[in-house]
Amino acid sequence: MSWKASARHGVREAPGGFALVQELLNTRPAMSYAADLLNTVDDAQWWVTDTLGIWSHVSGLPAPTLLLSAADLRSMRRLRTAFEYVVLAGSNPEPDGSLLPPADVQVSLVPDGTGWVRVVPTGRGIRWLASALWAEALLAQQAGFWPRLKLCNNPACRAAFFDTSRNNSGVWHDVSTCGNTANLRAFRERRRLLGQEHQ
Repeated sequence: MSWKASARHGVREAPGGFALVQELLNTRPAMSYAADLLNTVDDAQWWVTDTLGIWSHVSGLPAPTLLLSAADLRSMRRLRTAFEYVVLAGSNPEPDGSLLPPADVQVSLVPDGTGWVRVVPTGRGIRWLASALWAEALLAQQAGFWPRLKLCNNPACRAAFFDTSRNNSGVWHDVSTCGNTANLRAFRERRRLLGQEHQ
């Protein structure tokens, strides 16, 4: 069982239900080789049905069947952009937080049979999806996982990856592709500048 959008990028997946947030971020186009999964109703429907099935299995919570419309796609793309802002804010915080949109969603707090209180998404349609995503973000922050969800430093890529480096210093979703490309570009730029200095 794999999270389809993240698998396209070949990234390490976030643990448990937190991978739902990563999966939404990875619906963006995978550079030149894969489309935006939120561009057409058919692609988005395939993605959300598959993804919520995996999330339900991983989280142990039921997920509704979402039937998407064109208007839902706009809402989902806005939601994806909101999560990008929140992830980026963790690595480059704005002093006033003005870039961050409010997350106007509700959740239920439900005690289970073992005495633990669970955060359960509520609402209908895309509001339910937003509730599930923000709930997973909150749980990831409480568990200390949130700072490890990052967007690749390659502007042409921006794949969301879960950083497993010991000191949480990863910046590329894949060093051999995005990291080497950036290093080669920087090397060529340094050589070009040195050449200008010696003219």
